[in-house]
Amino acid sequence: MKRADVIVVGAGIIGSACAWQLARRGLRVALVDDGLPGATAAGMGHLVCMDDNPAELALCAYSLRLWRELVAQMPEHCAWRSCGTLWLAEHDDELALAEQKQQRLAAAEAESRLVSAGELRRCEPLLRHGLAGGLHVPGDGIVYAPNVARWLIEQGGEAIVRYRGSAVALEPQAVRLADGTRLTADAVLLACGLAANALLAEPLLRAKKGQLAITDRYPPQVRHQLVELGYGASAHASNGTSVAFNLQARPTGQLLLGSSRQFDAPDDVLDMSLLATMLQRATQFVPSLAQMNIIRCWTGQRAASADGLPLLGPHPVHDGLWLALGHEGLGVTTALGSAALIADRLLRQRPAIDDTPYRPVRLLTVEEVSA
Repeated sequence: MKRADVIVVGAGIIGSACAWQLARRGLRVALVDDGLPGATAAGMGHLVCMDDNPAELALCAYSLRLWRELVAQMPEHCAWRSCGTLWLAEHDDELALAEQKQQRLAAAEAESRLVSAGELRRCEPLLRHGLAGGLHVPGDGIVYAPNVARWLIEQGGEAIVRYRGSAVALEPQAVRLADGTRLTADAVLLACGLAANALLAEPLLRAKKGQLAITDRYPPQVRHQLVELGYGASAHASNGTSVAFNLQARPTGQLLLGSSRQFDAPDDVLDMSLLATMLQRATQFVPSLAQMNIIRCWTGQRAASADGLPLLGPHPVHDGLWLALGHEGLGVTTALGSAALIADRLLRQRPAIDDTPYRPVRLLTVEEVSA
């Protein structure tokens, strides 16, 4: 491809979704893939309707609708499962959180229903006695995001040309790779997570390190994704270190356990104390986890914006430069919605939802960039 219509930098779930969406709308895409495992490979792959603020809920609900339209086409290795999420109220006072969450989801036309303590135990027997109840969101699911990303690129066919290597410099309507290759296009889209900080020469995104653990294979015992209702507060804390219970049953029979958040810890070293706290938190909800084998633990880095919402749209200063960044822990959930909004704006079409809350101009004013 001598010249593309769009260069997409980053081949994780956001970059691949954007490349696929642009290709299916008739654009030629040059996709820059550095081949390094990023947040897509490290994350849980959950598709979950988060609602901690109206803009987050709107993007999640929209993107989940797009996922449900696509999953029937996905091959088995993408590991799509329509498991739903059970949000768990540990104490009676958290039942009010479940009711408020139900009302917010209903306003976004996302189905959910309150679950009593007795029903909670009947549908998930591994949960400990004494939980107050919860909220069931049946429209949530899981995928194996690395395989979905590869599959989306394949679906783009010849309209997507992949360039293996790292982007080292941005030029007007061009990207230079480490091997000296210079790609040109009418538009350049950064979808490369934390690597965008170096390319933009500005600390646009903040790293939130997370740790995950996975068990050995066992006979299926958990039907839903299990998340404590305090997860949202942990996920959106602006400082400090936090843990929250999140359990996902994988199609392999393994149980994937999270989650934790650490700010500004750029290494990939496991924090054994924090990991122990995370696993102890998990056993407070599922006591039998204490008798299961943990076979692997790992870390990953989430790329967070200053206000917790992704940056989707044109850079306010650099002509032809577009951003699809800062999805933090919701990159998989919001990938298809983000890609659709980017394609709509690039092609000057009206987006399906109001994209104003995600536009980069809200955080990147001309004065700040020029300073």
